[in-house]
Amino acid sequence: MADSLASQIITAIGGPENVRSLTHCATRLRFELVDASKVDQNSLEHMQGVLGAVPQSGDRFQVVIGGGVATVYENIMHLPEMAGVGGASASDDGQKSNADVKAEARSKARGKVAWLDSFFEYLSDSFRPILGVLLGASIIIALVNLLISLNVIPNDEVSAGWVFVKAIWKGVFYFLPIMVAYNASKKLKVDPWLGGAIMAMLMTPQFTGLMDAKTTTCVENAALGTKSCMANIFGLPMALSDYSGNVFVPLLMAAVLALVYHGLKRIIPESVQLVFVPFFCMIIVGALTAFIIGPIGVWVGNGLGVGLAWMNTHAPFIFAIIIPMLYPFLVPLGLHWPLNALMLMNIQTLGYDFIQGPMGVWNFACFGATAGVLFLAVRDKDKDMRQTALGALAAGLLGGVSEPSLYGIHLRYKLIYKRMLVGCGLGGVVIAILGWLFPSVTAAGQTVHGVTTTAFAFTSLLTIPVFNQMWVYAVSIAVSFLTSFLLIITFDYRTPEQKAEVLARTSANQKTAVPSVEAKGAAPAAATATATAAATTTTTVVNAPVAGHVISLDETGDPVFASRALGEGVGIQPADSTVVAPVSGVLQTVAETGHAFGIKTDDGVEVLVHVGIDTVKMNGEGFDVKVKANEHVNAGDNLVVVDFDKVKEAGYSTTTLMTVLNTVAFASVTPKTGVDVKAGESVIDIQR
Repeated sequence: MADSLASQIITAIGGPENVRSLTHCATRLRFELVDASKVDQNSLEHMQGVLGAVPQSGDRFQVVIGGGVATVYENIMHLPEMAGVGGASASDDGQKSNADVKAEARSKARGKVAWLDSFFEYLSDSFRPILGVLLGASIIIALVNLLISLNVIPNDEVSAGWVFVKAIWKGVFYFLPIMVAYNASKKLKVDPWLGGAIMAMLMTPQFTGLMDAKTTTCVENAALGTKSCMANIFGLPMALSDYSGNVFVPLLMAAVLALVYHGLKRIIPESVQLVFVPFFCMIIVGALTAFIIGPIGVWVGNGLGVGLAWMNTHAPFIFAIIIPMLYPFLVPLGLHWPLNALMLMNIQTLGYDFIQGPMGVWNFACFGATAGVLFLAVRDKDKDMRQTALGALAAGLLGGVSEPSLYGIHLRYKLIYKRMLVGCGLGGVVIAILGWLFPSVTAAGQTVHGVTTTAFAFTSLLTIPVFNQMWVYAVSIAVSFLTSFLLIITFDYRTPEQKAEVLARTSANQKTAVPSVEAKGAAPAAATATATAAATTTTTVVNAPVAGHVISLDETGDPVFASRALGEGVGIQPADSTVVAPVSGVLQTVAETGHAFGIKTDDGVEVLVHVGIDTVKMNGEGFDVKVKANEHVNAGDNLVVVDFDKVKEAGYSTTTLMTVLNTVAFASVTPKTGVDVKAGESVIDIQR
């Protein structure tokens, strides 16, 4: 076992010789590997300090760390073994978790069209390195707006103090095109300083001063509140625009620069490339950007912004609902970056943005689901999940970052999305209705249906003050948060097997015994019979839930049950189609697919009945469930009628497993194996 988290990760990723490159974003380590099949994903998934492991198309791989990713990255880069190469390889994982399945689905979705996959990676890598400064600037904006709303500081843009504070965050967004150009060029293996320098050319006082030249013709755009100008440069017309805050132009420019840069490196001798490649690039791409690429980028950005603004104006209900409903699927695939770019463009061109309000609804539905998971983890004394959920919730509510929740929790448990999407939808309906009834008024006096903001802000508790019609936004995100939270704590987020495993593990850690129910105090002889009849019967046996041949858990072929992580029990090779309750008690869990049931007796015995192995994948086909959760059943009552022929045809084992989940609470739990039984006959003995 490696001594440090950094060493453990490198070992599980396949060793340093398997790493081509390593970068990181706000929450994830991003590996480009020689061979992704060498990754021990199972080890990564269960590693302390790792929230998730996400394979991507090709040989790319992500390891989700959370807020401490920068420290882990630095520790990895300082490992002595990272300076060399070797021939070692790590073992493949042998078992897929829920996270594996979700990650593989993501990989397939991202890898169907290679060029599209590369395009979104290009977008993502152009923004990831500057997420920190964007987040920092958004928090400054939020705090300033909060202080203004509380009348702590005046809303006076003339005073020197206000100008200074504004400059702190304004510089991030004003020079954002240079930062994006730097990152985009680096992604395309171009000298990043070259990309930044070309973009900076369009933002110099000399270039922007052309708008005020006597020979320049300008036209005001009333719809966008902007000014477009046309200058005469060496007899050629040049459209002039304010490129500050623009993100489409540097993305287009870097793509063209890459073609020119790599083309020049092929034809210019290596000995003089240092001088002449930048020289020709600055002249060629600089001119192309000023005359063609820049105006096209502005036109594309304006067009998309106006189109979405039209939809927000004419179909605000659809817009406000569809954004939070789409985001849960866009973010895991990295497809949300174009919308983030549009937000920045809206602020630049329209003076406000209307996408971030509905986006906040999704974010808080996500955080509400995480809060629900945290609540259940505290209730169930699940220490590991409590730590994961607490860190993810803090990152979300204070930083507006959803990745720790998504990769650390949500993509591991398939039921969370069903609960969370209800919160997204309901919050979207609320923001649509309130946004229509109480429209926002922009600085230019324009009425906009919906919640708007003049700043690019990560949607967290700290940034609520940056939204216009703040109370509408606050009510909407509160509805989405509480809806997801209540659905998670009411209906849980785990399958019966997952919940049973947690309860068994926490029960083993506590090592507490369940006391027998005994009559207390002396009772008159006349009342003894009544008291005895009313007392809870002590459970000493667990009956067979189905007729068949009883085998040991070791013979079932399921490693989880065989490990006794879910308690001692038996497997039954069924000879009948009807599965009955093995004990009397309350049905704590009834799987929607009908393959698993959890029963707790009145005196505290917890029994899990699992019909077949991997039959959850049948999605309920062939399972006719006769009971509901929280219903009280008596031993022998029908639970489900199963078409075991259909189970066999689907390729799954029909062996029905039954365990006493809280085995450690008893003196002994003894299975009776190697016999043929009828449903209702004793197969497990319990001693207190």
